Amino acid sequence: MSRRGWVLFALMSVLWGIPYLMIKVAVEDVSVPVLVFARTSLGAVLLLPLMFRAGDLGVVRRHWRPLLVFAALEILGPWALLSDAEHRLSSSMTGLLIAAVPIIAVVVARITGDAERLGPLRWTGLLVGLAGVGVLAGPHLGGGNAWALGEVMLVALGYATAPIIASRRLAELPSMHLAASSLAFAALVYTGPAVATWPAEMPSGRVLAALAGLGAVCTALAFLVFFELIREVGTSRAMVFTYVNPAVAVAAGVLFLDEPLSATIMISFALILCGSVLATARRTTELESAAEVIVKPAPESAPASEPAS
Repeated sequence: MSRRGWVLFALMSVLWGIPYLMIKVAVEDVSVPVLVFARTSLGAVLLLPLMFRAGDLGVVRRHWRPLLVFAALEILGPWALLSDAEHRLSSSMTGLLIAAVPIIAVVVARITGDAERLGPLRWTGLLVGLAGVGVLAGPHLGGGNAWALGEVMLVALGYATAPIIASRRLAELPSMHLAASSLAFAALVYTGPAVATWPAEMPSGRVLAALAGLGAVCTALAFLVFFELIREVGTSRAMVFTYVNPAVAVAAGVLFLDEPLSATIMISFALILCGSVLATARRTTELESAAEVIVKPAPESAPASEPAS
């Protein structure tokens, strides 16, 4: 892999590893709708001009139904559930639980029509990964923590299902159109709830910085870096960063929020990581197909006369 590829890989590992830290900071002073609105609206404002510049806006109109489903599973539900869960869970625990997404994706794909046989290696990965989730979640199954854990697992289910929608129903949608239109739709949905729960006083500078970082850095910039990473190193190599994000989430929580680095966290991380690798073994072709949908480049000179709806 080239030096530029390694730089982009490191950036992605950080950009999608630190949102849990920023969410934990932001929920101190603002409501969940305000947090999600700030993140999606800022991301949309930064990406929509790029989408309009690329043209071919009619493709969004032609695929608006599956696009709404994708946005609901990838952004609308997950980002709100994550924000609410982090009222009660540490950012490091949340990041580790989300690391179970590859394992859940195998199960969802199997249920929804993936005809590939799950051999002993992949079944072992599923069981090992689930054991890691159990080790991490077991001590926190009482009271409000149980509710928060359920929210995070719903997030993981959404993150695992959305790429399937993209690969099966949104193959013609260019990457920038998918990202920008999904964020714009989510921002519109959360405008009313955000206005209704707008803070009476200006949030602290720390919270404002977290909101800006979520929208500009962890959303808009992250999408752009992701696209460049795919073009530089290919999808199979690029997708490996999903195994590094949980470590970044844990490190950020420990370094900046003084969250504990316990033996339970270390053991669960090892189990979830190993389980994810085993459960997704020999699926390079499928990962490439799903990722190529998300990073499909926009046409160089597409007509921009047809408005999106």
